[in-house]
Parts: sequence; structure tokens; C-alpha cells
Amino acid sequence: MPVESRSGRGATRNATPTRFSLKERVAEGEWLDQVEALDGVPKRRTAVTIEHPRSILTRNSSPDIGFDRSINAYRGCEHGCIYCFARPTHAYHDLSPGVDFESRLFVKPNAAQLLHSALSRPGYECRPIAMGTNTDPYQPIEEQWRITRSIIELLLECRHPFTITTKSDRVLRDLDLLKPAAALGLAAVAVSVTSLDPKTARTLEPRAPQPRKRLAAVKALNEAGVPCSVAIAPVVPQVTDHELEHIVEAAVEAGAVGGFYLPVRLPHEVAPLFRAWLDEHFPDRAGKVMATIRSLRGGRDNDPDFFSRMRGQGPWADLLRTRFEIASKRYGLRKARFPLRTDLFQPPEGDQMRLL
Repeated sequence: MPVESRSGRGATRNATPTRFSLKERVAEGEWLDQVEALDGVPKRRTAVTIEHPRSILTRNSSPDIGFDRSINAYRGCEHGCIYCFARPTHAYHDLSPGVDFESRLFVKPNAAQLLHSALSRPGYECRPIAMGTNTDPYQPIEEQWRITRSIIELLLECRHPFTITTKSDRVLRDLDLLKPAAALGLAAVAVSVTSLDPKTARTLEPRAPQPRKRLAAVKALNEAGVPCSVAIAPVVPQVTDHELEHIVEAAVEAGAVGGFYLPVRLPHEVAPLFRAWLDEHFPDRAGKVMATIRSLRGGRDNDPDFFSRMRGQGPWADLLRTRFEIASKRYGLRKARFPLRTDLFQPPEGDQMRLL
């Protein structure tokens, strides 16, 4: 399936997913495929499909993740980060984890209503809800759909704790909600900064806000009393790892109250997409990059094992950890740990949310 790959998209391929034995997509199946076959390589527009899920809370029992429940208002992400470990989820929809993931999005407009029902159930146990764990809650379409905002409104109303992970300064649009939530000890934010170089950022994350905007958001959030850390995630060996110390320094200058890093992960279809991206953008070092990643991942493109998948293994993992610890000590960056209150939780009242 031919697609444009150089105008604001991260992936350079859009191969049909095969992990679930789905039939190969043919041109007769979709009018868009016919257009592409006839006209060559067009510019792919972003398409949005409304989804009506029956539940919104995703439960997690992974021992190496610090939350047990999360909400994702969207499927797919227009930021187009080539390394995104959520890309394989599009294969469940018979869509490609490549360009489809960043151009064919799904929205859940009834997310707040579903959350209202979940929080109203007898015996619900309050623990922090994580947002931005799969796709970014502040990708461009949030400006129109405002689903993330509706979720935060309900959480604030119910005094329910939550965390947000994003690589967008659009989070500041909800500062009027985040500020009172943080004052009650209910909210914490992490902003992802993978590179300080605008050119590298445009290649890695073509539709995400520039690094300077993200660091400005970190500063604005902390000045407003919303605890915001910086996530150097992921660190890409031979591409961005040389910036590790500089990002730590920039994070502290921006007022970050904490920080952490994660080595790049390449699960399932992400690995071949990442290899194709390297061949196009870094052909001079593609082999070296993948060799280093394999050394971090026990000789594989990806390590799915608990704990080691988050920190890597071997000499390269030890080097990254040492460098980060030394830089953190030098510049005064603390670990990103923000305990949130759960004792203030009040179940929603009535059939409708009180704020609506």
C-alpha cells in the first residue's frame, strides 16, 4: 500500500498486519487503496472514527509498572513517534501499525460517562488512574474532541487521583483543572523530552510539539503548583543518547521536580518499522544502532520480560544508568515519585455527572 512518508509522518511503511492471520488487504477492498493505486503516492489525511466501548478503565497487573489502571481516550496517535510501543495495537483493527496508526484514529466520546459508571460501582477501590500510557491524551484532535478534559473534570469532581504522561504543551489548556487537582494532592504530570535538537525531534516525533515548547510547559506547570517531571523516554542509542546529560540539565532549568529515562523498546511490528526508518533517515549508522539495541535487549530486537524491558541489560544499560545518575546528582534532578492522595475520593452522585 503506497503512502507518503516524508510529509509529517513518522513511519515509512504501512504493511498489512499479519500477527493475527488477517487476510492481506487488496486494492478492491477500499476506495482509498484504489486512489493510491491509480494516482501513485498521495498525502495521507488524518481520519477519525467514533468508537463506543463498553468500558473505559484498563486494568494492569504488570509488576514493573507503577499503576494498576489506566484510561486511553484515543486509539492511534497523530504525533507519529516512530518508536511508539503502542503501534502494534492497531493490528487488532486490521490496520497497519505504520502510517495507519498515526493517520486513522479512534475517539471515545463517551469516555467520561463510562468512567462515571465505573466510579459509581459499589466497592470501587480508589487508586491513581494513569492517562497517556498507550497514546497521547493531548494529541492534536484533543483540541476538538476535549475527551481528556471531560475525564479530568470528572476526576476532579470526585476527588480521584490521576497522572498524565504527554509530549505536548497542549496540557496547559487544562491548567484550570490541573491546578486545583494538584492543590488537593490528586494530580501529577510527566512530559516526555527525547531530544533537544529540533531536527531530530521532527524526525523522531514529526507531529509532536517542539522540545522547547514541552520544556516551557514543564516550567509553567510547576510554577502553577502542578508537579511535573521530565521523562527522557525513550533514549535511542547512537541517535539521542548523547543528549542525555543535556536533557537532564534542561529539565532542571525548566523547574522539573523529578525525572527518569527509558531505553527504546521495539515490540512486535515496531522493530521492522524502526529499521525502515533508520534506513531512510540514518543509513550511515543503521547497523550500529540496531547492534546497540540488541546488546541492550539480550541479543534481540526487543526484550518483553518484566523489569529488564524497562531498564535494559548489559554494558550499554549500565552505562546509561551511570550517566543518568551522575547527571541527576550534578544538576539536582530527583527521581520522579509523587504520592497522590486517595482518601478524598467521593463516588459520583446520581445518573449524571455533577459538572455537566
